[in-house]
Amino acid sequence: MTRTDLWPAIEPLLARVERPARYIDREWGALHDGEAAYRACLIYPDTYEIGQANQALAILYGVLNAIPGVAAERAYLPWMDMSAAMRETGVPLFSLESCGAVRDFDLVGITIPYELTYSNILETLDLAGVPLRAVDRSESDPLVVGGGPSVFNPEPVAAFFDAILIGEGEEAVGEIVSAHRAAKAASASRAETLHALAAVPGVYVPSLYETVRDAKGAYAGTQPLPDTAARPVVEKRVVADFDAAPVAIAGIVPFMDVVHDRYGLEVLRGCTRGCRICQAGMVYRHVRERTPDHILRDVVAGLACTGYDEVSLTSLSTTDHSQLEEVLRRLQRRLEGTGVSVSLPSLRVDAFGVEMARLVSAGGKKSGLTFAPEAGTQRMRDVINKNVTEEDLLGSVQRAFESGWRRVKLYFMIGLPTETDEDIQGIGELVHKVFRTAREATPPAQRGGLKVAVSVSTFVPKAQTPFQWEPQISFDEIGRRQQVLRDSMPHKGVDLHWHDAEISFLEGVMARGGREVADVVEAAWRGGAVFDAWTEQFRLQRWLGAFAETGVDAESIANRERLQSEPLPWAHISAGVAPGYLWRERERAFAGKTTPDCSFAGCTGCDVCDDLEVKIVLAGDSRG
Repeated sequence: MTRTDLWPAIEPLLARVERPARYIDREWGALHDGEAAYRACLIYPDTYEIGQANQALAILYGVLNAIPGVAAERAYLPWMDMSAAMRETGVPLFSLESCGAVRDFDLVGITIPYELTYSNILETLDLAGVPLRAVDRSESDPLVVGGGPSVFNPEPVAAFFDAILIGEGEEAVGEIVSAHRAAKAASASRAETLHALAAVPGVYVPSLYETVRDAKGAYAGTQPLPDTAARPVVEKRVVADFDAAPVAIAGIVPFMDVVHDRYGLEVLRGCTRGCRICQAGMVYRHVRERTPDHILRDVVAGLACTGYDEVSLTSLSTTDHSQLEEVLRRLQRRLEGTGVSVSLPSLRVDAFGVEMARLVSAGGKKSGLTFAPEAGTQRMRDVINKNVTEEDLLGSVQRAFESGWRRVKLYFMIGLPTETDEDIQGIGELVHKVFRTAREATPPAQRGGLKVAVSVSTFVPKAQTPFQWEPQISFDEIGRRQQVLRDSMPHKGVDLHWHDAEISFLEGVMARGGREVADVVEAAWRGGAVFDAWTEQFRLQRWLGAFAETGVDAESIANRERLQSEPLPWAHISAGVAPGYLWRERERAFAGKTTPDCSFAGCTGCDVCDDLEVKIVLAGDSRG
């Protein structure tokens, strides 16, 4: 296929748009291979500054470019001023490295990061000139493959992808490209190629599945078409030897500020604490830690390649790494005198979390600490299996403020299963206690700078979790409970923020909807919905209009309790956690019973070890 350099058409547009650095090439670390026979374009469906910080995309970029004969490039969704200029002048979506048209690539890989980016996926495809729906693509169109955190209920966007990778991509992405290259070498048709992809473990090809309905027309399941390689249940891919998995050592250093503008290294993957509200904690099981030696090696190499002056040790819960204290002490010695700082994205609600914060801030500025008690009462924390106490939190706050911190941020949720008004008022009472504890631990002369920030989101039940059967509280009820929260919250010294109820409602629909929701996504996008994750761009009316136009009952998806016997739209997708385990955890939640962390307390029966043949891998024998 002839490759077109679109730069002569793009360059004149840059003077008309804000942040033109979003659309230029030649950042430090970008890779260029104009001779590769097979080309893949990896796309994050949001702006450059959001997508460039994504570690998963950076890893896959390195993995693909390391395959002989394969070149991977990047593209991001242009902001609205640029997309308008591109449409006006007929410029299609382009890759950064070669300024090539995305539609001319062999494979287009699109991250599916979050429910409110679904409209952005359609905007991406439309700008690229690729038909929105897989069924409408021709032999000359690129293969469109999805992957990322939101694939564990892929149905609302399934119609827009030729294939979707379920789970971790480090090993699977090479197999997908290999299958596609073999199909191209054999001059296989698009349909034959999709059948070949369905044989790759972890790959879901939506067009090879059909929706089944019962005699009354009710949804009865999704099953593979006969005589195909499609599996009845697609199990997630998982990297068993995470310590040996590739990392983005020579990452790309952008010209402009991006979110998380620092060198990031994932130090462990997965979580076994078993919080019943947490989809990531369920679908990324089991815990697999990198060894301290490899962490040190990769941090030093990554900083040398990129020149960053900050490194972030990332994961779902970095302070759970069993050798974190050793890692931080060794990093301190290695980085002493270099001006490089170390950051942790989150802290445990206990003394260990504060001690780790003290280690990473030694000699530096104490900017603030973030804790996530999630609920205001012990009863509620037991329901969600948070496994922390009020004493844990208050003790940590006391130690933090005695050690010189003057700001703390607390995360809570409302709308949790079994929640009462007393539980919500308990958030206010706990914040009172935190403020009082912080004040008493702060010298009188410094109490004027004391600040407690409180962020409260509305619980959205997610697929593949113990609460996947639970109703989300209604739109009106969200507003009522937020008022209860406001009334209970202390006013002095506390900044209260809560998640927008309209956004939570739409998240709830997208999180548990079926294939019918694809029509809603397309109707909303055609009505102007794009960049919905940007609060100032979100318009609920566009989505309500789309629901009305397509006849989809949003409330029956978001606000209705499911029966245990009811077929779920994501039942043909498996994260490895047995549905029976999820139901037992739900029952234990309603009984107020907690479940221990299986990394240290023995098997709790989720079946991931046996079904996926992935074991818990710790670098040490205890937390911290």
